[in-house]
Amino acid sequence: MVVASATPKRSEKLQGIELPIIDLSGERSEISKLIVKACEDYGFFKVINHGVHQDIIARMEEESLNFFSKPVAEKQQAGPANPFGYGCKNIGFNGDIGEVEYLLLHNNPLSIAQASKSISNDPTKFRSAVSCYIKAVRDLACEILDLIAEGLWVHDTSLFSNLIRDVDNDSLFRINHYPSLVLCKDNIRDTKIGFGEHSDPQILTLLRSNNVDGLQISLYDGVWIPVSPDPTAFCVNVGDLLQAMTNGRFVSVRHRALSNSYQSRMSMAFFGAPPLHAKIITPPEMVTHGEPSLYKPFTWAEYKKTAFSLRLGESRLNLFRKSRNDLEDA
Repeated sequence: MVVASATPKRSEKLQGIELPIIDLSGERSEISKLIVKACEDYGFFKVINHGVHQDIIARMEEESLNFFSKPVAEKQQAGPANPFGYGCKNIGFNGDIGEVEYLLLHNNPLSIAQASKSISNDPTKFRSAVSCYIKAVRDLACEILDLIAEGLWVHDTSLFSNLIRDVDNDSLFRINHYPSLVLCKDNIRDTKIGFGEHSDPQILTLLRSNNVDGLQISLYDGVWIPVSPDPTAFCVNVGDLLQAMTNGRFVSVRHRALSNSYQSRMSMAFFGAPPLHAKIITPPEMVTHGEPSLYKPFTWAEYKKTAFSLRLGESRLNLFRKSRNDLEDA
């Protein structure tokens, strides 16, 4: 059992590391190499010159801020999150909490249209902003996944991206709002856990935030690397499924968000996921006699069910790892 912590532990350490920033306007083969290295070393990188138009981002931010600025009673009409809709403090159904309020939406157009009615006073405008944003960011995610496949020398370079291009894909869009905390005494900054330590169960996450810090990643237990905010960039992190499909070569990075005492932070995250029936297997190019497949084949539905039955910080992918006997027999 993983117990939620309201504040960072005193034993934790911060480590300043310059995390990779990849310019997508560069030469394609070089970009693919840089992305693969970043996924291997950190499971995380930023992209600039990403092609998502600023007006699409601005429209989505405006609609999001309009919602979160509403009175609590009005916001609650869009909830409770079950799992979609408006949530506040409670994260999931297993006791995790954080200093956050959020909207969770499925990327299905009909689901977005239905949810918009309780979220916005102008549902058509909200639906349009969400749909345009999701399409632009999903296209970016597919481009990154194609570059990854090229960098890994996977024969079918659309193998990964086709999973989230599929009309039945199970991708999600989440807007997080971390209100500023009026908890400072004698000008001492107080920090709370906004969204606790976890990895993302999907394939790939693309996140954008305003110019307020709070995001941190962890490569080692108890050591956290702050991610500097950059409104011109998208943060990209490897999810559990991509770690499995690359046979453990990529790292599904653990991360968290802290609430800021003085400024509110808003982030928008697209979680690229396959259809529920999709079977997650390691492509043959990633398996050799010396490096047999580490994970049992499973469907996204099976993995999702397991992920959502556990606490936020609990390890999930190890439950699908092959036993030593399985590896010896391979």
